Amino acid sequence: MKALPFKIPKPENEALVYQEERLKVLYDQFHQHSEIQISYVEKGAGTLLVGDTISDYKPNDILVLGGYVPHVFRTDTNFSDLTVVYTLFFDKDCFGKDFFKLPDMEGLNTFFEESQYGIRVHSKKGKIINQFAKLKNQNKVQRIATLLKIIDYINLAEKKPLSSFIYKKKYTDDEGKRMNDVFNYAMERYYEPITLEEISERANMSKNAFCRYFKKRTNKTFFQFLIEIRIENACKLIYNSPDMSIAAISEQCGFQNTANFNRKFKEIKGVTPTNFRFKRF
Repeated sequence: MKALPFKIPKPENEALVYQEERLKVLYDQFHQHSEIQISYVEKGAGTLLVGDTISDYKPNDILVLGGYVPHVFRTDTNFSDLTVVYTLFFDKDCFGKDFFKLPDMEGLNTFFEESQYGIRVHSKKGKIINQFAKLKNQNKVQRIATLLKIIDYINLAEKKPLSSFIYKKKYTDDEGKRMNDVFNYAMERYYEPITLEEISERANMSKNAFCRYFKKRTNKTFFQFLIEIRIENACKLIYNSPDMSIAAISEQCGFQNTANFNRKFKEIKGVTPTNFRFKRF
């Protein structure tokens, strides 16, 4: 399967696309598209990979992905029987090349700059969700007005980037398939020992070539990426399994010893697993 480029299907000459997804599992292949994506997650949860960064998505999340930002949503089917996501797709030139360059739109420049790394919105979510609720029954002109309101709210909101590094070149189909295979392999087998020989063979490359290839596209080594996957899954277990010991979580997420797990967890999350659990509960 060719995962990249992934083109959002839309009618020809339609500037703004509104999409409602009610699915068991979201499209779970690593992909990118030219459109900017603003999504409201009403129901469902899972793992979110954007550029070089693993995190999660959950109900009431407002997420922005810039044009050609590579990403994948991996649905956690244990969380909910159904995932419900509302999305707007558009690009900066969709209303004409000069529309967002007008002096009246100058205040939105920050939104477009920040979207290049992806955005997770932390405030004004109620106002944004209220705007999403209107879209279903609006005509095309009304939806454009609502999009501008949503962008303005996001621009003024507290938010954090979804990624710290984005590979600036567009992926070819072959590159997309290779990276998709590597990411899937790591996310499906993170709890097992994975060797460099094993993963480079999966990518159909020599070990040295694979290391250079992966580092260039993610700005980190494969094993740094693998540790982040393991830590993110450990967070889920801490959330969902309050009676499971930290040592058991460490082992279940692929760490050889608890001391190393605690050290890596604190490096990535800023707190120890135990303190993370206390903060959660």
